[in-house]
Amino acid sequence: MADNNLLLDVRDLKIGATIQVPGEKPYDIEIVHGVSFTLEKGKVLGLIGESGAGKSTIGLSSMAYGRGSVEITGGEVWLDGEQILGHSHDQIRKVRGRKVAYVSQSAAASFNPAHRLGDQVIEAAMEHGLSSRSEAKAFADHLFAKLGLPDPDNFGRRYPHQVSGGQLQRAMTAMALCSKPDLIVFDEPTTALDVTTQIDVLAAIKDAIHDTGTAALYITHDLAVVAQISDDIMVLRNGEMVEYGSVDQIINNPQEDYTKSLVSVRSILKEEGGELDAEPVLNCRNITASYSNSIRVLHDVSMHLHKGQTLAIVGESGSGKSTMARVITGLLPQETGDIYFKGQQLPRELKQRSKEELRSLQMIYQMADTAMNPRQTIGQIIGRPIEFYFGVTGREKRKQVIELLKKIELDENFYDRYPAELSGGQKQRVCIARALAAKPDLIICDEVTSALDPLVADGILKLLLKLQKETGVAYLFITHDIATVRAISDSIAVMYMGKLVRFGPKSQVLEPPFDDYTDLLLSSVPEMELGWLENVLKHRKMESAGH
Repeated sequence: MADNNLLLDVRDLKIGATIQVPGEKPYDIEIVHGVSFTLEKGKVLGLIGESGAGKSTIGLSSMAYGRGSVEITGGEVWLDGEQILGHSHDQIRKVRGRKVAYVSQSAAASFNPAHRLGDQVIEAAMEHGLSSRSEAKAFADHLFAKLGLPDPDNFGRRYPHQVSGGQLQRAMTAMALCSKPDLIVFDEPTTALDVTTQIDVLAAIKDAIHDTGTAALYITHDLAVVAQISDDIMVLRNGEMVEYGSVDQIINNPQEDYTKSLVSVRSILKEEGGELDAEPVLNCRNITASYSNSIRVLHDVSMHLHKGQTLAIVGESGSGKSTMARVITGLLPQETGDIYFKGQQLPRELKQRSKEELRSLQMIYQMADTAMNPRQTIGQIIGRPIEFYFGVTGREKRKQVIELLKKIELDENFYDRYPAELSGGQKQRVCIARALAAKPDLIICDEVTSALDPLVADGILKLLLKLQKETGVAYLFITHDIATVRAISDSIAVMYMGKLVRFGPKSQVLEPPFDDYTDLLLSSVPEMELGWLENVLKHRKMESAGH
């Protein structure tokens, strides 16, 4: 007997891709190996796993879609009683946007900057003939209000660049909901958002799913996030299902070792150190800075950092974290205030700084992909600072590069590889080695784990702490991830709208009483427990009513 509640039935799904290496014959690989699952109407299934696990590939298969050279090579995908893999191109077009919709990670890349948001949100509903323009606009305005967007009746008149990242992500959710699909595939919709924005978007998505009765596949690598929105969770690794169960079972009673490692990730906790040197390695005093001499972005910011210590600068996007790093590195000269490095005043502009000052202060960037020359080998990338700062060449340079590779837990076989041959975590390790090659006193780490999966990020953090213990290097760690702050920092600077809100040792900053912003920041970090999102929203509602 047919199950009337069954919406999506994926059976023995196999997905492959053709790999083309220049100068070699193309070859085929299988990236999803016979995965099966079902989804009932109105339910949410979370797909979780590291990069390359097959999460997005499986999610897109529910639309009979494969990105690039990816193709569905076997199995069946039944959507509301129809085997859609057998559909013609025209039949599939009628399914996409009408029966199933997709919300991507990057809303900014998904909207046309030349068209108003409202026109783009209602486009699918009109294209499929589901409603008139006036009806679609009215429903879109209703969704804008439901998703907590400002001035919902006029929000659609704005262009994409006129709204924030969180608002744009909610607008994309409205676009998916506008044609009243049976299924929505959410592909990491909050990964790029700050925790304060993420919680609002999560709540809005959850309410919208509940009110419309649509089913959803929610793809993420953050188990704490998926636990707040899903009914069941499927854990994936290397294109295979590792474990499947209810949220309660996966979080509180995982059966497989890999799932257990996901649940216990970020168990690092750096203890506060002992005696500090009298002189900080970095001392920033009353820094103010502006862009284009008109937009003030830093307001009288002071902070300091000692040798062998980690200072975490935390805050949402636009708070001034990365701008502070630009000032310290000399890329954005401050208007007022002074920066002292190893007891000496640093010249404001990068071009005025000595070679020794440049060597002593290194930086690791968020996107390892764009931070390395793809035409250089790993040996060349790590070896460049050794040659530039110390004049070491030939066999001795190779020897030092191999020693650094061992320090970052990569073997010497990586010496002749290119960045494209490395995983995301391996690339970030190479960037760490390149910074260490200069033997610096301070390394600025700008969101170095935010683009990585939790298990990979955990390994990077452990590596950074190990290297700090061995070398005594100080870290200025810029992040919006409070879990990372708790794990690796000795002191914390909380920033908001270019101002320093709170500064001090970790034990003081993370202990109440809190100022309003720090309280909001700390309370917005998803926790791996059932009902956490509802409890936080309820608490905020009570606080708001109390005010």
